[in-house]
Amino acid sequence: MDTVLYLGGLILFLLVWVKVKGLEYVIVHQRWIFVCLFLLPLSVIFDIYYYVRAWIVFKMCSAPKLHDERVKDIQRQVCEWKNQDGKTYMCTGRPGWLTVSLRVGKYKKTHKNIMINLMDILEVDTKRQVVRVEPLVNMGQVTALLNSIGWTLPVVPELDDLTVGGLIMGTGIESSSHIYGLFQHICMAYELVLADGSLVRCTPTENSELFYAVPWSCGTLGFLVAAEIKIIPAKKYVQLHYEPVHGLEKICEKFSQASSNKDNHFVEGLIYSKDEAVIMTGVLCDEAEPGLVNSIGNYYKPWFFKHVESYLKKNCKGVEYIPLRHYYHRHTRSIFWELQDIIPFGNNLAFRYLFGWMMPPKISLLKLTQGETVRKLYEQHHVIQDMLVPMKYLEKSVDIFHKTINVYPLWLCPFTLPSHPGMVHPKSNEEELYVDVGSYGEPTVKNFEAKASTRQLEHFVREVHGFQMLYADCYMTREEFWEMFDGALYHKLRDELNCRGAFPEVYDKVCKAARH
Repeated sequence: MDTVLYLGGLILFLLVWVKVKGLEYVIVHQRWIFVCLFLLPLSVIFDIYYYVRAWIVFKMCSAPKLHDERVKDIQRQVCEWKNQDGKTYMCTGRPGWLTVSLRVGKYKKTHKNIMINLMDILEVDTKRQVVRVEPLVNMGQVTALLNSIGWTLPVVPELDDLTVGGLIMGTGIESSSHIYGLFQHICMAYELVLADGSLVRCTPTENSELFYAVPWSCGTLGFLVAAEIKIIPAKKYVQLHYEPVHGLEKICEKFSQASSNKDNHFVEGLIYSKDEAVIMTGVLCDEAEPGLVNSIGNYYKPWFFKHVESYLKKNCKGVEYIPLRHYYHRHTRSIFWELQDIIPFGNNLAFRYLFGWMMPPKISLLKLTQGETVRKLYEQHHVIQDMLVPMKYLEKSVDIFHKTINVYPLWLCPFTLPSHPGMVHPKSNEEELYVDVGSYGEPTVKNFEAKASTRQLEHFVREVHGFQMLYADCYMTREEFWEMFDGALYHKLRDELNCRGAFPEVYDKVCKAARH
């Protein structure tokens, strides 16, 4: 953590230097220069530090002992807050710029910051088929270790820097979620420090109400200090089939059929216009046909969404064998397609060969260095949203996204939503197939207005009993928010665990109408 803070200080120094030299214009209008010269090298240093440190700690088997000491320190901080203060809310002391969410956590300036330095993989138990990890462990760390010993997670959200804590307290999804559900649904146990400083473990059978209330709670029921996550045997490749589809009705029909077929280990769709898409289905395998292996994760390879688009342009089906870890992190290098707005020439062959090995810049560093001007521009002229809707409303969903914001590509990812208690479950309380419609980019509709347009989408999602991922900007009122989410269990536990004076309500952390 000291190294991270040092690097953060170095960046702040660079920003001060830039301001003194009068080069703010470069950061705002020619941001790619700053990103390529400063943020890409710093991102490489961050990665080297995290992966080397994680590997050494795991191999030395020192993580469990260190973990116990760190948890006791967290308990001590909470007890000190309770005895000395107890009036202001608590939150994690992790700087807001280190999170993947683009939301600015200004509440950290007024809340009691509890320092939580938990970033290690604690144990891999192949007999129980469980990996026990700390909350700041990210998907890059997990897949690097597990795949090297022949195991994997059933659900691996794409971006390397997504942390276990963020995926539990928020949510996470992947193209295998039509089988396994959201990231929370592969978790077997959580360990939390509560508002009174006590350490509790919860599972579906032990403290079960807390277990089901933790996902989507955004750290407002307690501090997550460890999680046990299901693991499954890994295979070497994903045999990936690409199928271009034309016509919105046909796209939705094909995608729904593919998502309902559990023989497909992976299902994903990229919509490039309202009537053009590529639907991908994949299966795990250990053998590959000669000449069909595509190591898409290599730094010099085309960005994945551009590679997929080539099948649409050629209007032909295709099949490839992609190494498993390359498949999991296929959208990392281009941050889906967000990076094309920051480095427009990033997919150029020459750039990929010369600088692609440093890609992508850390989202956290992009946040730290964007400044208030860029942040406001992004907020008003950029959309980053994931709306989760029942599969039966997919066609209506694409249509309203097209009319309201008109951002392409659109990401389609199916998932099974079980009828577990908690903030998110099907309206019928029976398992149902849903789809994540992800929209990331600059809207092209006339007279786009961030608040009004997002509220239109939110209204539609509430009408079809869908859910909005809470990492993004949310403009709902408190009443609308609790119309979308089921707060019965959440509020019950807030009362029972004395959270109301210790942590803000989740709405106050995520919604712009309430945030300070």
